[in-house]
Amino acid sequence: MSVFTAVAPETLSRWLGHYAIGRLVELQGISAGVQNSNFFVTTTLGRYVLTLFEAIPRAELPYFLHLMAHLARHGLPVPAPIADRDNEYLGTLSERPAALVMRLSGKSEMAPGERHCERVGAMLAGLHLAGLSYGRRQENPRGAAWRTAAAARVRPFLPADEQALLDAELAFQAAANYGHLPRGVIHADLFRDNVLWDGDFIGGVIDFYFAGHDALLFDVAVTVNDWCTTEGGELDAQRTAALLSAYHAERPFTDAERANWPAMLRAAALRFWLSRAEDYHLPKPGEMVLVKPPAEYRDILRLRIAATPPLPL
Repeated sequence: MSVFTAVAPETLSRWLGHYAIGRLVELQGISAGVQNSNFFVTTTLGRYVLTLFEAIPRAELPYFLHLMAHLARHGLPVPAPIADRDNEYLGTLSERPAALVMRLSGKSEMAPGERHCERVGAMLAGLHLAGLSYGRRQENPRGAAWRTAAAARVRPFLPADEQALLDAELAFQAAANYGHLPRGVIHADLFRDNVLWDGDFIGGVIDFYFAGHDALLFDVAVTVNDWCTTEGGELDAQRTAALLSAYHAERPFTDAERANWPAMLRAAALRFWLSRAEDYHLPKPGEMVLVKPPAEYRDILRLRIAATPPLPL
Protein backbone atom coordinates (compact mmCIF):
# COMPACT_ATOMS: atom_id res chain seq x y z
CA MET A 1 0.00 0.00 0.00
CA SER A 2 2.80 2.42 -0.85
CA VAL A 3 2.48 5.34 -3.24
CA PHE A 4 4.22 4.55 -6.51
CA THR A 5 1.99 6.77 -8.68
CA ALA A 6 1.02 10.23 -7.47
CA VAL A 7 -2.55 11.47 -7.98
CA ALA A 8 -3.39 15.17 -8.05
CA PRO A 9 -6.57 16.24 -6.21
CA GLU A 10 -7.88 17.90 -9.38
CA THR A 11 -7.45 14.65 -11.33
CA LEU A 12 -9.21 12.64 -8.63
CA SER A 13 -12.05 15.17 -8.41
CA ARG A 14 -12.79 14.72 -12.11
CA TRP A 15 -12.58 10.92 -11.80
CA LEU A 16 -15.01 10.89 -8.89
CA GLY A 17 -17.60 12.34 -11.24
CA HIS A 18 -18.14 8.74 -12.38
CA TYR A 19 -19.34 7.85 -8.87
CA ALA A 20 -22.26 8.85 -6.67
CA ILE A 21 -20.23 9.39 -3.50
CA GLY A 22 -20.04 13.18 -3.40
CA ARG A 23 -17.24 15.67 -3.96
CA LEU A 24 -13.60 15.31 -2.89
CA VAL A 25 -12.74 16.82 0.50
CA GLU A 26 -9.33 15.29 1.26
CA LEU A 27 -6.73 13.04 -0.41
CA GLN A 28 -3.92 11.41 1.61
CA GLY A 29 -1.29 8.90 0.48
CA ILE A 30 -0.76 5.73 2.52
CA SER A 31 2.88 4.86 3.15
CA ALA A 32 2.54 1.28 4.46
CA GLY A 33 2.84 -1.77 2.21
CA VAL A 34 4.77 -2.75 -0.89
CA GLN A 35 2.56 -3.55 -3.90
CA ASN A 36 0.04 -0.86 -4.92
CA SER A 37 -0.50 2.89 -4.65
CA ASN A 38 -3.10 3.56 -1.96
CA PHE A 39 -4.81 6.70 -0.71
CA PHE A 40 -7.34 7.68 1.90
CA VAL A 41 -10.14 9.57 0.17
CA THR A 42 -12.70 11.65 2.05
CA THR A 43 -15.71 13.02 0.19
CA THR A 44 -18.78 14.93 1.22
CA LEU A 45 -20.58 11.59 1.66
CA GLY A 46 -18.04 9.28 3.26
CA ARG A 47 -14.54 7.85 3.68
CA TYR A 48 -12.94 5.46 1.20
CA VAL A 49 -9.65 3.88 0.15
CA LEU A 50 -8.45 4.38 -3.42
CA THR A 51 -6.08 1.80 -4.91
CA LEU A 52 -4.06 2.17 -8.09
CA PHE A 53 -2.79 -1.25 -9.14
CA GLU A 54 0.86 -1.15 -10.14
CA ALA A 55 1.73 -4.74 -11.00
CA ILE A 56 -1.36 -6.98 -11.00
CA PRO A 57 -2.63 -7.62 -14.55
CA ARG A 58 -5.96 -5.90 -15.14
CA ALA A 59 -7.60 -9.18 -16.14
CA GLU A 60 -6.92 -10.62 -12.66
CA LEU A 61 -8.36 -7.71 -10.67
CA PRO A 62 -12.07 -8.60 -10.89
CA TYR A 63 -11.30 -11.75 -8.90
CA PHE A 64 -10.14 -9.70 -5.90
CA LEU A 65 -12.84 -7.05 -6.09
CA HIS A 66 -15.72 -9.50 -6.46
CA LEU A 67 -14.21 -11.62 -3.68
CA MET A 68 -14.35 -8.66 -1.30
CA ALA A 69 -17.94 -7.98 -2.33
CA HIS A 70 -18.79 -11.67 -1.78
CA LEU A 71 -17.24 -11.78 1.70
CA ALA A 72 -18.86 -8.48 2.71
CA ARG A 73 -22.27 -9.90 1.71
CA HIS A 74 -21.57 -12.82 4.05
CA GLY A 75 -21.13 -10.45 6.98
CA LEU A 76 -17.35 -10.46 7.23
CA PRO A 77 -15.64 -7.14 8.11
CA VAL A 78 -14.21 -6.68 4.61
CA PRO A 79 -13.97 -3.38 2.65
CA ALA A 80 -16.78 -3.59 0.12
CA PRO A 81 -15.82 -2.22 -3.32
CA ILE A 82 -17.73 0.81 -4.65
CA ALA A 83 -19.41 0.53 -8.04
CA ASP A 84 -19.36 3.50 -10.40
CA ARG A 85 -22.43 4.79 -12.24
CA ASP A 86 -21.96 2.05 -14.84
CA ASN A 87 -22.06 -0.54 -12.04
CA GLU A 88 -18.36 -1.40 -12.49
CA TYR A 89 -15.90 -1.88 -9.63
CA LEU A 90 -12.77 -1.36 -11.74
CA GLY A 91 -11.87 1.90 -13.47
CA THR A 92 -8.78 3.68 -14.79
CA LEU A 93 -7.01 6.61 -13.12
CA SER A 94 -3.58 8.08 -13.96
CA GLU A 95 -3.20 5.34 -16.58
CA ARG A 96 -3.53 2.66 -13.89
CA PRO A 97 -6.37 0.26 -13.07
CA ALA A 98 -8.11 1.76 -10.05
CA ALA A 99 -10.80 0.92 -7.52
CA LEU A 100 -12.52 2.47 -4.52
CA VAL A 101 -13.50 0.51 -1.42
CA MET A 102 -15.16 1.48 1.85
CA ARG A 103 -12.75 2.65 4.54
CA LEU A 104 -13.32 0.57 7.65
CA SER A 105 -12.97 1.71 11.24
CA GLY A 106 -10.30 0.72 13.71
CA LYS A 107 -6.52 0.47 13.90
CA SER A 108 -3.96 -2.29 13.82
CA GLU A 109 -2.78 -4.03 17.00
CA MET A 110 0.93 -4.73 16.64
CA ALA A 111 1.32 -6.36 20.07
CA PRO A 112 -1.56 -8.86 20.11
CA GLY A 113 -2.51 -11.01 23.07
CA GLU A 114 -4.26 -14.34 23.31
CA ARG A 115 -7.71 -12.74 22.94
CA HIS A 116 -6.71 -11.02 19.72
CA CYS A 117 -5.33 -14.26 18.33
CA GLU A 118 -8.49 -16.12 19.30
CA ARG A 119 -10.69 -13.65 17.39
CA VAL A 120 -8.38 -13.71 14.39
CA GLY A 121 -8.47 -17.50 14.27
CA ALA A 122 -12.27 -17.57 14.36
CA MET A 123 -12.49 -14.83 11.73
CA LEU A 124 -10.08 -16.64 9.40
CA ALA A 125 -12.14 -19.83 9.65
CA GLY A 126 -15.27 -17.83 8.81
CA LEU A 127 -13.51 -16.31 5.81
CA HIS A 128 -12.52 -19.76 4.56
CA LEU A 129 -16.04 -21.13 5.00
CA ALA A 130 -17.65 -18.15 3.25
CA GLY A 131 -15.11 -18.44 0.44
CA LEU A 132 -16.25 -21.97 -0.39
CA SER A 133 -19.29 -20.53 -2.21
CA TYR A 134 -17.29 -17.97 -4.21
CA GLY A 135 -17.75 -18.81 -7.87
CA ARG A 136 -14.58 -17.33 -9.35
CA ARG A 137 -11.25 -19.14 -9.15
CA GLN A 138 -7.70 -17.85 -9.39
CA GLU A 139 -4.61 -19.64 -8.14
CA ASN A 140 -2.53 -18.20 -5.32
CA PRO A 141 -0.34 -15.57 -7.05
CA ARG A 142 2.48 -16.29 -4.58
CA GLY A 143 2.15 -20.06 -4.70
CA ALA A 144 4.77 -22.73 -5.41
CA ALA A 145 5.48 -21.64 -8.99
CA TRP A 146 6.07 -18.04 -7.90
CA ARG A 147 8.32 -19.14 -5.04
CA THR A 148 10.53 -21.10 -7.44
CA ALA A 149 10.78 -18.16 -9.84
CA ALA A 150 11.40 -15.63 -7.06
CA ALA A 151 14.14 -17.82 -5.60
CA ALA A 152 15.97 -17.75 -8.93
CA ARG A 153 15.71 -13.95 -9.02
CA VAL A 154 17.04 -13.29 -5.52
CA ARG A 155 19.55 -16.14 -5.16
CA PRO A 156 22.47 -14.21 -6.77
CA PHE A 157 22.14 -11.50 -4.09
CA LEU A 158 22.36 -13.91 -1.14
CA PRO A 159 25.48 -14.98 0.76
CA ALA A 160 26.54 -18.60 0.51
CA ASP A 161 24.87 -19.75 3.74
CA GLU A 162 21.52 -18.24 2.69
CA GLN A 163 21.83 -19.78 -0.76
CA ALA A 164 22.29 -23.16 0.88
CA LEU A 165 19.26 -22.57 3.12
CA LEU A 166 17.16 -21.53 0.13
CA ASP A 167 18.22 -24.49 -2.01
CA ALA A 168 17.52 -26.97 0.78
CA GLU A 169 14.09 -25.52 1.55
CA LEU A 170 13.06 -25.45 -2.11
CA ALA A 171 14.00 -29.13 -2.37
CA PHE A 172 12.08 -29.92 0.83
CA GLN A 173 8.96 -28.11 -0.37
CA ALA A 174 9.13 -29.76 -3.80
CA ALA A 175 9.00 -33.16 -2.07
CA ALA A 176 6.08 -32.23 0.21
CA ASN A 177 2.65 -33.61 -0.63
CA TYR A 178 -0.08 -31.00 -0.18
CA GLY A 179 -2.44 -32.52 -2.73
CA HIS A 180 -4.94 -33.94 -0.21
CA LEU A 181 -5.34 -30.80 1.87
CA PRO A 182 -8.64 -28.86 1.89
CA ARG A 183 -8.45 -25.99 -0.60
CA GLY A 184 -10.37 -22.79 -1.18
CA VAL A 185 -10.08 -19.02 -1.05
CA ILE A 186 -7.22 -17.75 1.10
CA HIS A 187 -6.34 -14.20 2.13
CA ALA A 188 -2.63 -15.13 1.99
CA ASP A 189 -1.41 -11.96 3.74
CA LEU A 190 -3.29 -11.78 7.05
CA PHE A 191 -0.60 -9.92 8.96
CA ARG A 192 -1.27 -7.76 12.01
CA ASP A 193 -1.25 -4.58 9.92
CA ASN A 194 -4.02 -5.98 7.72
CA VAL A 195 -6.50 -6.33 10.59
CA LEU A 196 -8.20 -3.28 12.11
CA TRP A 197 -9.50 -3.40 15.66
CA ASP A 198 -12.54 -1.51 16.88
CA GLY A 199 -12.21 -1.97 20.63
CA ASP A 200 -12.22 -5.70 21.38
CA PHE A 201 -13.70 -6.60 18.00
CA ILE A 202 -12.30 -6.87 14.48
CA GLY A 203 -13.44 -3.79 12.60
CA GLY A 204 -11.82 -4.65 9.30
CA VAL A 205 -9.74 -7.13 7.31
CA ILE A 206 -7.94 -5.39 4.46
CA ASP A 207 -5.52 -5.92 1.55
CA PHE A 208 -6.94 -8.87 -0.37
CA TYR A 209 -4.66 -8.41 -3.39
CA PHE A 210 -2.60 -11.54 -2.67
CA ALA A 211 -5.73 -13.70 -2.29
CA GLY A 212 -6.20 -16.83 -4.36
CA HIS A 213 -7.10 -20.50 -4.39
CA ASP A 214 -4.75 -22.68 -2.36
CA ALA A 215 -4.52 -24.97 0.64
CA LEU A 216 -6.44 -23.38 3.51
CA LEU A 217 -3.70 -24.54 5.86
CA PHE A 218 -1.22 -22.24 4.08
CA ASP A 219 -3.36 -19.26 5.11
CA VAL A 220 -3.39 -20.48 8.71
CA ALA A 221 0.40 -20.85 8.64
CA VAL A 222 0.92 -17.34 7.26
CA THR A 223 -1.30 -15.95 10.02
CA VAL A 224 0.32 -17.91 12.85
CA ASN A 225 3.82 -16.97 11.70
CA ASP A 226 2.96 -13.29 12.16
CA TRP A 227 0.39 -13.13 14.98
CA CYS A 228 1.95 -15.73 17.26
CA THR A 229 5.67 -15.08 16.84
CA THR A 230 7.86 -13.53 19.55
CA GLU A 231 10.45 -10.83 18.85
CA GLY A 232 13.03 -13.61 18.58
CA GLY A 233 11.02 -15.47 15.95
CA GLU A 234 9.83 -18.40 18.06
CA LEU A 235 6.14 -19.28 18.33
CA ASP A 236 4.44 -18.14 21.51
CA ALA A 237 2.69 -21.25 22.82
CA GLN A 238 -0.34 -19.49 24.35
CA ARG A 239 -1.10 -17.24 21.37
CA THR A 240 -0.58 -20.11 18.94
CA ALA A 241 -2.96 -22.36 20.88
CA ALA A 242 -5.57 -19.57 21.10
CA LEU A 243 -5.55 -18.89 17.36
CA LEU A 244 -5.51 -22.53 16.25
CA SER A 245 -8.14 -23.66 18.76
CA ALA A 246 -10.53 -20.87 17.73
CA TYR A 247 -10.05 -21.71 14.07
CA HIS A 248 -10.47 -25.44 14.72
CA ALA A 249 -13.76 -24.82 16.55
CA GLU A 250 -15.23 -23.32 13.35
CA ARG A 251 -13.48 -25.49 10.72
CA PRO A 252 -11.89 -28.61 12.22
CA PHE A 253 -8.45 -29.53 10.97
CA THR A 254 -8.11 -32.80 9.07
CA ASP A 255 -5.56 -35.54 9.72
CA ALA A 256 -3.77 -34.56 6.51
CA GLU A 257 -3.51 -30.98 7.73
CA ARG A 258 -2.01 -32.12 11.02
CA ALA A 259 0.57 -34.20 9.17
CA ASN A 260 1.56 -31.27 6.96
CA TRP A 261 1.51 -28.49 9.56
CA PRO A 262 5.29 -28.28 10.16
CA ALA A 263 6.01 -28.22 6.42
CA MET A 264 3.33 -25.59 5.80
CA LEU A 265 4.73 -23.26 8.44
CA ARG A 266 8.03 -23.50 6.59
CA ALA A 267 6.36 -22.83 3.23
CA ALA A 268 4.70 -19.71 4.65
CA ALA A 269 8.01 -18.46 6.07
CA LEU A 270 9.75 -19.14 2.75
CA ARG A 271 7.14 -17.15 0.83
CA PHE A 272 7.70 -13.98 2.88
CA TRP A 273 11.47 -14.35 3.03
CA LEU A 274 11.47 -14.46 -0.78
CA SER A 275 9.05 -11.56 -1.30
CA ARG A 276 10.90 -9.33 1.14
CA ALA A 277 14.26 -10.29 -0.36
CA GLU A 278 12.95 -9.41 -3.81
CA ASP A 279 11.60 -6.06 -2.63
CA TYR A 280 14.93 -5.36 -0.91
CA HIS A 281 17.33 -6.41 -3.67
CA LEU A 282 15.14 -5.55 -6.69
CA PRO A 283 13.12 -2.53 -5.49
CA LYS A 284 10.44 -0.82 -7.53
CA PRO A 285 10.79 2.94 -8.03
CA GLY A 286 8.26 4.89 -5.98
CA GLU A 287 7.46 8.12 -4.23
CA MET A 288 6.76 6.67 -0.78
CA VAL A 289 7.72 3.01 -0.53
CA LEU A 290 8.06 0.73 2.51
CA VAL A 291 10.53 -2.15 2.20
CA LYS A 292 10.50 -4.66 5.03
CA PRO A 293 13.78 -6.41 6.01
CA PRO A 294 14.02 -9.98 4.66
CA ALA A 295 16.19 -11.21 7.55
CA GLU A 296 13.14 -11.53 9.84
CA TYR A 297 11.54 -14.28 7.77
CA ARG A 298 14.87 -15.91 6.94
CA ASP A 299 15.31 -16.40 10.68
CA ILE A 300 11.71 -17.54 11.15
CA LEU A 301 12.26 -20.17 8.47
CA ARG A 302 15.34 -21.44 10.28
CA LEU A 303 13.41 -21.67 13.53
CA ARG A 304 10.47 -23.49 11.93
CA ILE A 305 12.88 -26.01 10.44
CA ALA A 306 14.31 -26.59 13.91
CA ALA A 307 10.99 -27.04 15.78
CA THR A 308 7.23 -26.75 15.25
CA PRO A 309 4.45 -27.58 17.75
CA PRO A 310 1.64 -29.82 16.47
CA LEU A 311 -1.86 -28.69 15.59
CA PRO A 312 -4.37 -29.10 18.45
CA LEU A 313 -6.47 -32.25 18.58
